[in-house]
Amino acid sequence: QVRFMESGGGLVQAGGSLRLSCAASSFSINAFGWYRRTPGKQRVLVATIFRDGNTEYVESVRGRFTISRDNAKNSVYLQMNSLKPEDTAVYYCNLRPSNPTYWGQGTQVTVSS
Repeated sequence: QVRFMESGGGLVQAGGSLRLSCAASSFSINAFGWYRRTPGKQRVLVATIFRDGNTEYVESVRGRFTISRDNAKNSVYLQMNSLKPEDTAVYYCNLRPSNPTYWGQGTQVTVSS
């Protein structure tokens, strides 16, 4: 069982930045992912970081978002720059691939135009 706790969301104007944090109860994991969900849509993966530090991003956030991890703090981060209104969503962290029993409450990100 792994528990995740996300934080750092908020309201920001388009073009602004936010840094999301995710505290994990276990860190002996190959890959973490940041996911997001907008109302009426499925949760989608936006960024991944592997044990070796390699990262992957979906096209819509590549170049604007950066995922990182701090093994000493059992934490994963998502630095989001140049935010757009379409980035508005609830953001979650989980394993990659995700485990449906591990979803936390998420953190709301709202980008105003």
